[in-house]
Amino acid sequence: MTIANQFVTGLSIGAVLLLIALGLTFTFGQMGVINMAHGEFIMAGAYTTYMVQSFAGDQAVPVALPVAFLVAGGMGLILERLLVRRFYGRPLDTLLLTWGVSLVLQQLAIDLFGAPNVQVTAPGWLRGGFDLFGVTVLYNRLFMMALAVSGVVGIWLYLTRLSAGRRMRAVMQNRQLAAVSGVATNRVDQLTFFIGSGLAGVAGVALTLIGPVGPQIGTYYIVDAFLVVVAGGLGQLRGAVIAAVALGLLNSYVELWTNASFAKVVVFAVIVGFLQVRPQGLFVLRSRALT
Repeated sequence: MTIANQFVTGLSIGAVLLLIALGLTFTFGQMGVINMAHGEFIMAGAYTTYMVQSFAGDQAVPVALPVAFLVAGGMGLILERLLVRRFYGRPLDTLLLTWGVSLVLQQLAIDLFGAPNVQVTAPGWLRGGFDLFGVTVLYNRLFMMALAVSGVVGIWLYLTRLSAGRRMRAVMQNRQLAAVSGVATNRVDQLTFFIGSGLAGVAGVALTLIGPVGPQIGTYYIVDAFLVVVAGGLGQLRGAVIAAVALGLLNSYVELWTNASFAKVVVFAVIVGFLQVRPQGLFVLRSRALT
């Protein structure tokens, strides 16, 4: 049943990638910002959980979820207001800018918490697992999948049922037309950055369930998250879901037969090959344009 067990592991990896990529889907897809500091928002969520543990004990994970969302979202909002807003329309400049910010935040984490990794104690109800037709399903992996599903449903409801979400979709489809139609694009950008960064913080909370927390925790996942966004199609929620699950399963099975480093190489090579065939990703935003 090893192959079946790896399927569950792959789904949990895909769930984490999806939580991370949900924010990038909109900041990159809508605003054209290549935010390399997104990984440090993951780190902020993880360290928030570690700090919450000091008063919440082994219930730190559920208590930290809303706190991490607000902390990481606030960091993203500050980054957008102080720096990123000056570089809209210049994606390569945003890459260099946010890469520098990520290095500063990593050093700040080292100064505050130290270089050694720290550990977060999982709640008792997230320890252990159960057997399902001979497959071992761990409670913490199941919780991560539930978080990802909740994130997708929440974003879908926000985009389709709320006026703020419809304004976000309008800016994503045609920023200039939305602006002349009365949509406050600056406020939409702020809210988009806040939500996207907050979701990264939630992903950081989830990552504390499967390993220690360190200053480089975000850098391990940020490249894969960008691959999910590009492969799924810029700004496409369903594409991000499919790409995240596919990459998680691919990484899990390749790692089973080889090792973690080689699995990263294989995943990257597969995505590069896929983009050679379909450079626009799985799905593309349809719009009317003059030809």
